[in-house]
Amino acid sequence: MGPSDGQRLNIFGLLLIVAILFNLPALWLPIIEPDGALYATIAKKMVRDGDWLNMYGNGSDWLDKPHFPFWVTALSYSVFGINSFAYKLPAFLFWLLGLRFTYLTGNLLYNRRVAEVAVLIQATALHTVLANFDVRAEPYLTTTIIGAVYYMLLLDRDSSGKALVMAAFFTAAALMTKGLFVLITIGAGWGIYWLVTAQWKFLVDWRWWAWLALSFIFILPELYALYVQFDMHPEKLVFGKYEVSGIRFFFWDSQFGRFFNTGPIKGSGDPTFFVHTTLWAFLPWTLGLLAALFYKLRPSLKDEPRRWVLLGSVAVTFLLFSLSKFQLPHYIIICFPYMAIITANGLVQLDLHARLRGLIISQNIIFGLVVGLVLALSYWVGLPHWPWLIVGALLAIGAVLVGKRANGLEAIMVKGMVTFCLISGFLFFIFYPFLFKYQSGSEVAKQIKDDWAGLPIGTYDSFSYAFEFYAPGEVQLLDQQADLAAFLETKPALLYTSKAIADSLTAAGLKTQLITDSEHFHITRLKGKFLNPKTRTSTLEARRLLLIE
Repeated sequence: MGPSDGQRLNIFGLLLIVAILFNLPALWLPIIEPDGALYATIAKKMVRDGDWLNMYGNGSDWLDKPHFPFWVTALSYSVFGINSFAYKLPAFLFWLLGLRFTYLTGNLLYNRRVAEVAVLIQATALHTVLANFDVRAEPYLTTTIIGAVYYMLLLDRDSSGKALVMAAFFTAAALMTKGLFVLITIGAGWGIYWLVTAQWKFLVDWRWWAWLALSFIFILPELYALYVQFDMHPEKLVFGKYEVSGIRFFFWDSQFGRFFNTGPIKGSGDPTFFVHTTLWAFLPWTLGLLAALFYKLRPSLKDEPRRWVLLGSVAVTFLLFSLSKFQLPHYIIICFPYMAIITANGLVQLDLHARLRGLIISQNIIFGLVVGLVLALSYWVGLPHWPWLIVGALLAIGAVLVGKRANGLEAIMVKGMVTFCLISGFLFFIFYPFLFKYQSGSEVAKQIKDDWAGLPIGTYDSFSYAFEFYAPGEVQLLDQQADLAAFLETKPALLYTSKAIADSLTAAGLKTQLITDSEHFHITRLKGKFLNPKTRTSTLEARRLLLIE
């Protein structure tokens, strides 16, 4: 038998510190295109214009996402300046807060040991690492959802006024991050719980209606901002239409319009998409999650029926995502706190009954595959720092060997943590720094000297969100030749463009100075031809930064 049910994971504090430290390097890496750099630019314009109600992206009114993450980011810019660190820091702090709520929820529904294991799982799941690097809405959304669920659990237990207000606050923040859909993720588990336990009285319980009403009161700033930017201006052209209501988009088209594929933004769905996405996104804990779903899950739910809130929410959310016509891998991250707690409980139960041997062996296999993949990919791509790669792999292997001295659950956690550290170290210190050499916009913007900061800056035939963000001041997006001709009249100026356009301007007699040339590739859409050094050149697009004298 393993340790008692409530005993601490002896090395929890050490492993948590390691997990946080290996997520930190993402804060200092550049912002990746397209979405992250677009969101960073929208918040940049908010601060530069002093206008926190209207959002602009791609040179026009922007309606795709609600305001909350942009307000938080703009606040960070106001304190730390407009830079990568200031963009990523608030999301990282929200992630840390999400770990805290995962711990509190796990401890409330299970025990301290489950809570500690759940925190480590959530902190080291692969797509969590990626979300802390490629920051979008998910770090905010994940935390606000699990925060709302935690306070709703407290509200269910003792009807606390504080719990009611906090549950409504986090629900409103989630609504102002993603839209009305989040009510399904937050509330579906409660519906399943009431259905399973036949507690129909909760449907008329004043607490839940008060929570819902207060949540909608708290989103009034979002509704006001949408009304001011869109509903007051039916003459604006949005999504190719006039008389577009921002409030209607918030309540319907932004989420349900995507689900039913009737909104302005459409997609095509695959019912199995999130099944195979979860298999890699939740590594190195995927097999632990599968084991938890099949081992003593029913007795666990019977011991504490409110655990249906977690299982029901993740099941309904996963089903809706799978049925949706609009699917992206990072959507699944909002389920990670639920999945981490369920997985942690399964691992603890397996440990109590001394049945972790199979998972320990599987963790060794996963670790070996990761080591082999990292070394093979590095050799094939021709990544630099080979000595560091070999040293890192040897250290990881040594850590796994040392971890053999641990027993049961601690052995699982140590091996998973070492796998996470190897992946994180490889991505943040070797792989992504190599890729960013080919994100032309962020690389070229570094060449703009301080004494050029006041010059007009434009882009033509080589649009880049990263260039728009990292360039000082506002970048003019030149779509038509007439726009380019008008821009060139404002000499001196800086122009970011393709090699073909740069050469044509020089051939036409325009006096230009080449500041820098660069090679560009869409690094979020990696292909074999790009990764292979022998064929990489054929995939690159030549771009240049010109000083128009």
